[in-house]
Amino acid sequence: MNVVDKIITLEHKESVRVDPDRLSGLYRQLGDKNALDLLCRTIEELAVRLSNCERFWRRRDWAGLRKCAKSLVAISEQIGMMALARVASDVARSVDAGDAVAAGATLGRLIRVGERSLTAIWDQQDLSV
Repeated sequence: MNVVDKIITLEHKESVRVDPDRLSGLYRQLGDKNALDLLCRTIEELAVRLSNCERFWRRRDWAGLRKCAKSLVAISEQIGMMALARVASDVARSVDAGDAVAAGATLGRLIRVGERSLTAIWDQQDLSV
């Protein structure tokens, strides 16, 4: 048997779900146009902050990473991205614990969940540019 035959590729597939009740509440509270505007701005802001988290990680700016992750929690909860909020909270907790390895691992998961969450809400709302 060749050594190459023993290589296993792991696929990271993160399950995400947008809370439809939270989104429905936003639409009821703000109206269709205002809710859609809020969602578009929020998606853009989440994408920027995910990128910022990664930048803080590369610079080993732990305070910046923690602050950015905590802001992701608040923003994602507002529009019903509960998985994203939970993982962002895990990133902040690993930074608080001083565990750089855990922070890196949870940040990787945050990026995956973030990308899938943004795609899910984009698709669900049929947001077109």
